[in-house]
Amino acid sequence: MAQPDGTMTRAEARAARGGFFGKLYTGTGAFDIVGKRKRWYLLFGSLVLICLASMLFRGFNLGIEFEGGTQIQFPAVGISQEASTERVNSVLSEALGSPAESVQHAGTGSSETVLIRTRTLTATEQVQAKQALFDAFHPLGPNGPDANAISDSAVSSSWGGEITTQAMIALAVFLVLVTIFLAVYFERSMAIAALVALVHDLVVTAGVYSIVGFEVSPSTVIGLLTILGFSLYDTVVVFDKVKENGRGLLGLTRRTYGETANLALNQTLMRSINTSLIAVLPVVGLLIVGVGVLGVGTLADLALVQMVGIIAGALSSIFLATPILVDLKMRDPKYRQQANRVLTRRAKQAGTVDADGDSTGELDVTDDDALASEQRRERAIAAAAAVPARAASRRAPTSRTPRSGRGQSARPARPTGKRHR
Repeated sequence: MAQPDGTMTRAEARAARGGFFGKLYTGTGAFDIVGKRKRWYLLFGSLVLICLASMLFRGFNLGIEFEGGTQIQFPAVGISQEASTERVNSVLSEALGSPAESVQHAGTGSSETVLIRTRTLTATEQVQAKQALFDAFHPLGPNGPDANAISDSAVSSSWGGEITTQAMIALAVFLVLVTIFLAVYFERSMAIAALVALVHDLVVTAGVYSIVGFEVSPSTVIGLLTILGFSLYDTVVVFDKVKENGRGLLGLTRRTYGETANLALNQTLMRSINTSLIAVLPVVGLLIVGVGVLGVGTLADLALVQMVGIIAGALSSIFLATPILVDLKMRDPKYRQQANRVLTRRAKQAGTVDADGDSTGELDVTDDDALASEQRRERAIAAAAAVPARAASRRAPTSRTPRSGRGQSARPARPTGKRHR
């Protein structure tokens, strides 16, 4: 267990030097995440640029709810040949002159159906498409092959537009409330860092859909809103630890703000990983059930957006939000001055300060042994300074006071009631 002042015990020091998992478990600041923040900025910035470029030039694979069209479906059980995407597109191309927008299989067993989405068809084109599909696949009705087993429905794009509008309104309200909460509970710099990480998660999740070509449906938009809470939760957990470790930091010279934030990241790193894994596993199960077992498109859309969003949110809360917070805080002259005092003190202890008080070097803060030695000296100095001076005895001891023998405690002799002459 760590000491009350945040230092490591010998067991933790041995565990921290015992390998990757030992350092991950103890959370003693062995991983320099904040110190390498320029590397993370470059990585996440490149990812955001790629996603923005894909959304701008490639666009999205919008579902029928957003673009409008006609949906045709028929039972897949008992058909004369397999209704593969290639075969369905070939049949519709011969009948209509254009292939389907998408072909999906929904359900399993006796309830399996084939869902075909096309552009908006006229009444004549609907009849031609249904007849061509019946001639090719002969779907079964209650009494054998039946053309009425093929049904069609028109989908208006206005419904998807209404869903998107309501989602955007909900997103704007959410961001405003989150900003107010973080600014009040934490501080302005933490609110800015959390919002930057939140925007990153939205852009990356949307960009992945654009790059891979996943179909965007109203379920995708709804699922996109659900990942915001998870991303914000993980960031708030880290920031709360940063706030706890940073109490009274300006009056101390043990660590800089960046090192304090990095220690908080290490202390919550295992929790962040566990939370992400626990959140991803049910989503993966939902994806397997929705796609592999039931074949339900709605479940697949929800699972895909949640899985991508959870992974992006976990990475941004660890590698992006806290480094941005450190850069914002270090713009404050008070924290820069405190960092200079920390470095000067370490240089003095390492014997690298010249006669003019200028530092000629710095202590290697990544060396566990050096840090442990420094912290032991700090505790010894603090303990010596905290010991009060002994109060003078009210009555000076007389020469008749018996001395304690060798090996005995120097306690005053117990009165015997006899008067000394």
